[in-house]
Amino acid sequence: MKNYSIAPAIGQIIIACSMSLIISPLWAQSDDVTKNLDAMTEQTTTMQKDDMEGMDHSEMQKDDMEGMDHSETQKDDMEEINHSEMNMGGNQPPSDARDPHAYSDGFTLTSGPYAFSEKRVLKLMDEHYFGSFLGDRLEYDADNDTAIFDLQGWYGSTYNRFTAKLEGEVVDSKLEESQSDLLWTHAISAFFDTQLGVRFDQYDEGKNRQWLAFGVQGLAPYWFELDMTAYLGESGRSALSVEAEYELLLTQRLILQPRAELTAYGKEDKVNGLGSGLSDVAFGLRLRYELSRQFAPYIGIEWTEKFGETADLAQLNGNDDSDTIYVAGIRFWF
Repeated sequence: MKNYSIAPAIGQIIIACSMSLIISPLWAQSDDVTKNLDAMTEQTTTMQKDDMEGMDHSEMQKDDMEGMDHSETQKDDMEEINHSEMNMGGNQPPSDARDPHAYSDGFTLTSGPYAFSEKRVLKLMDEHYFGSFLGDRLEYDADNDTAIFDLQGWYGSTYNRFTAKLEGEVVDSKLEESQSDLLWTHAISAFFDTQLGVRFDQYDEGKNRQWLAFGVQGLAPYWFELDMTAYLGESGRSALSVEAEYELLLTQRLILQPRAELTAYGKEDKVNGLGSGLSDVAFGLRLRYELSRQFAPYIGIEWTEKFGETADLAQLNGNDDSDTIYVAGIRFWF
């Protein structure tokens, strides 16, 4: 039977109790120190915040900035920079740059046909001069062996042009009658021009007349082409002519063109078979096929009717006061 001694165990218990009694006050003291440090830190932060709110920083910065001489500082810094060493592109192109005249056959703006002269070179679009010629009707009536022409040409700028109109009939290879207008045309809007000039009437059987002409020509709303002209002649004669056309595109090349024209006179002219008032009205339909935008053959039909004294004079001369003709012709412009 082993003999165990309790003396060592009692000694260890006494030592543990002694250590706990010594360490406990130290832990308590450590917690108090930590709480004191936290309180001091919070107090310091509050004091700094109060001090910052009470300070006028704008005045401090202003005083500090006024005391500094920035001009001297910037001057010294700029003087230290050597701008001559900086590469700003210079006047010389790089060695591998493309020759600007390589594709102009040697022509430049200083020599050759494109060189600038001392005169004004730049011209706007409305300063250039252009010309155009329109054969609106060049047709033949086989039943009456009659050729009819309605031609118009102009030359000038966008705003001012010289315009010539020529209309007439050739019967049995002989010019039976014609009307020639020589007009100065001035644009008054994007779509209408005023026209001022003279008109010459020629009759194979009758008396030739001369007129002073004033009119308006242009494109009306809904794409109606209008030509309205008033005339003043000798001995107090007057006349009015109105023409209207419209183009109906059945296809991009097949176009139906209705056309109407009326003429009135203020004074009778028995020598030329014209009465006062509404003289005659014509209405026609022409169907053309545009082989190109500048050339188109066509066929058509036209009804004409004389009114009032003009109809009476036609009957006295043995002519009909109304007629229907079938035509074939070409329309062209360039």
